[in-house]
Amino acid sequence: LFEVLELVTGFETRNKYVLRNANGEQVYYAFEESECCERQCCGADRSFTMHIVDNFKREVLLIRRPFKCFGGACFGLCANVGCCGSECTVESPPGNVIGTVNQRGAFCASALEMKDADDKVILRVEGPCCCMMCGCQDKEFPVDTTTGENIGYITKKWGGCLREAYTDADVFSVTFPLDLDVRAKAVLLGATFLIDFMEFEHPKNNNR
Repeated sequence: LFEVLELVTGFETRNKYVLRNANGEQVYYAFEESECCERQCCGADRSFTMHIVDNFKREVLLIRRPFKCFGGACFGLCANVGCCGSECTVESPPGNVIGTVNQRGAFCASALEMKDADDKVILRVEGPCCCMMCGCQDKEFPVDTTTGENIGYITKKWGGCLREAYTDADVFSVTFPLDLDVRAKAVLLGATFLIDFMEFEHPKNNNR
C-alpha cells in the first residue's frame, strides 16, 4: 500500500523494513520516524529516527540521523565538511549510544567508518563508484576491519526491472562473522540503513 501511494502520487512516505535471519524468519521490524515536510522537501537527505523492534514490539535499537546536505555517494568529496557528510548514531537500549556511522571523503563512492562508543574506528565500508555501477545487478559494499581484512558484505539485491523502476522496495543482505561483537553488528545495521538512504532512496522513473 505504501509503495503504491508513493508510485501514484509522488508523496514520500515513511520507510518500513522487515529484518529476517538466514532462514527467512522475521526477527525484527524497523520503521522510520521523520517529519512530513522534510520527506517531501529534502528527500534522501532528510533526518530520521529509525525504530527497530522485536517480534514482541519491544524496542531494541534506535538509529538517529541528522539532516545533512549533499550526503550521497557522488558528493563523497564533500563528506569531510561537517555540514555535508551523512552520519548516524546507534543506541541500545534507546538513550545509550553504542556506536556511530560517519561518511568519509571519497571520490564518487560510498565510504563509511563505523565507530564504537569511544569514537574508535572498528569497521569500514567502501562501495563501488556511483559512476561505474550497473543498474541490473547486485551491488556489494565490502565490510573491512581497520587493517583491511574483509569480514563481510552489505549487498543490495537486484530486484528486477519493474520493481527497481517503479517502487522504493529494496532488499539488502548483510553478512558478517558469527563471533562479531553484538554492538558491532548493531552499528553495521545502522550503516546499512545509511547506505539505503545515500544510494537508493531516490525518485524512480515515475515522473516524481
